[in-house]
Amino acid sequence: MRAIQFSEYGPVSVLQVAEIEAPHAGPGEIRITVRASGVTPGDTYVRSGMLRDRVPLKLPHVTGVDAAGVVDEIGDGVTGAGLGDEVFGVTAMARLGGSNAEYAVLVAWAPKPPTWSWQEAGGAAGSVETATRVLDRLNAGTGHTLLIQGAAGAVGTVAVQLAVARGLTVIGTASERNHDFLRSLGATPTTYGPGLAERIRELAPAGVQAVFDCAGGALPDLTAIAGDAARVVTIADFAAAAHGVHLSHGAPVSDASELGGADPLAFHGFETAVSLAAQGRLRVPVAAAFPLSEAVAAHELSESRHARGKIVLDLSPR
Repeated sequence: MRAIQFSEYGPVSVLQVAEIEAPHAGPGEIRITVRASGVTPGDTYVRSGMLRDRVPLKLPHVTGVDAAGVVDEIGDGVTGAGLGDEVFGVTAMARLGGSNAEYAVLVAWAPKPPTWSWQEAGGAAGSVETATRVLDRLNAGTGHTLLIQGAAGAVGTVAVQLAVARGLTVIGTASERNHDFLRSLGATPTTYGPGLAERIRELAPAGVQAVFDCAGGALPDLTAIAGDAARVVTIADFAAAAHGVHLSHGAPVSDASELGGADPLAFHGFETAVSLAAQGRLRVPVAAAFPLSEAVAAHELSESRHARGKIVLDLSPR
C-alpha cells in the first residue's frame, strides 16, 4: 500500500510516499480502507524531531492518527462493527501514527455520520477526542464561561461546538478574519495578543471559569485571566509545567518530568459527536484537503499555524 512516512527526523522534505506492507487488525481492532485522514500539529512535532527524546518512535514511521473509511478487516473480539461499515476513528497512541495511508488500523471508532463528508470524518476523531479530554478535565458546566485560545484551528473549532453543547458560554480568540466564522460556531470572538485580559473583562464581567489553550505562547496571560493555573489546560505549550499549567496529551512519553503523564483518552466523545452531528450541531471545518502525494504541502500548511479548521489527506476514489 501507499503511505506517508519518514525515515529520519527533519523538515517537511523528509516525508515520502512509500510502498509498504499493509497492516492487519489485531484483537479489538479494525482495519479500514482509508477515504481521508488528518494532519495535525502533533504530526509535525513528531516528524521534526522536536519530541524525539520524550516520545520514542521506531523509524521509518507512518504519519497520522485519525482517519475515516470503510471497514475491510475485523480483529478478534470486535463487536458492533461489520465489513463495509463506514467509520471514523483513531490509531493506537502507542504507535503515534499510521493513518496517512491507503489502509489503517483503528483502535477506537464510531459510525461515520451521514451528514459529514469523507474529508470531515477523516479529520474528526483526533479533534473530538482531544477537545473532549480537555473539557472533561476542566470540568466546566452549564452557566460557566470558557475561553478558548486559538479557537479557529482544528481542535478549537470542534471544542467550541462541544462546549456550547455542554451549556457553556464560549469566548474564542482568533484573527479578525475568522471572527464571523467563530460566531457561526457559537462563540463570541475576540483577538489574541496584547490587551487580551482587558478585552475578556469587557466580554465576561463575571470572569472566566476555565481556559482551553490550543495555541501556546500566552500562558502567563491566560493564567491571570483564569485566576488560577489549575483552571487552565493547554495542548500546545510545552513550557506548561513552568507556569503550573497542565499539558494534556495522550502520547506515551519516556520522560514524565518533561511532558507529564498521558491523560486518559476520551473516546467516549465519539458517541457524543455522532449524536450532535445528527442534530446538525457539530461540523468539522476543513481548512484544506490534499492528495496523498501532496503531504509535504499539507505539513507546510500545518506548520504555518494559519489553517482554519482541519487539514486532511483525501484518498477517496476519483
